[in-house]
Amino acid sequence: MNRHKWFRQTHRWLSVAFTASMIIVTVTVLTQEEPAELVYLSPLLPLTLLLLTGLYLFALPYSRRRSSGSGTSSKE
Repeated sequence: MNRHKWFRQTHRWLSVAFTASMIIVTVTVLTQEEPAELVYLSPLLPLTLLLLTGLYLFALPYSRRRSSGSGTSSKE
């Protein structure tokens, strides 16, 4: 599997982890009177990794276009 596919697959699994952590936090907050502060911070790691992989995937088409040489140069 090449690097681009690996990033895309990692991004998908991170979204699953983030969704699961948000469900766990919601259930914990609703069931406990005063949950630990660490519970609120638990979704931050998957969210940060989602941001990084998402930015990479967002910039990927632009970097491919630049490296292939088909930039915005106009021939008149």
